[in-house]
Amino acid sequence: MLEFNNWFFVLMVQFFVLMFILNAILFKPMMELFRQREQTIKGALEEAQAMNEKKEKAIAQMNADLAQAKAQAKSIINALREEGLSYQREVVANAEKEAVQMIEKARTEIKAETERIRAALRQEVERLSEEIVNKLIKV
Repeated sequence: MLEFNNWFFVLMVQFFVLMFILNAILFKPMMELFRQREQTIKGALEEAQAMNEKKEKAIAQMNADLAQAKAQAKSIINALREEGLSYQREVVANAEKEAVQMIEKARTEIKAETERIRAALRQEVERLSEEIVNKLIKV
């Protein structure tokens, strides 16, 4: 089976020398490369997590700003609505005043016209009565 002769020991020494050389030339650099790669991946993951947290904070800030802008817009709209209603009330009040003044003016004019027509009718009645009296006297 397995014989322990001189070649066996030579092969063992060659094997260990080869392992030592491969370890120095190949295995250590590859292990270092794997370690660097792991650290790079770990760093990238940490950076991605930090960026994700930063994104979440930015989204929260943007939502807060948006809510504040909506509230401000709502208050501006309400203020403008109140201003519009106030202006509308003012216009209606002025229109009512003008309507009342026009009605009073029309009433005054109608009253004056009525008085003028009554006076004219009185004069006409007096003239007609005198004419009738004169005709009756002549007959």
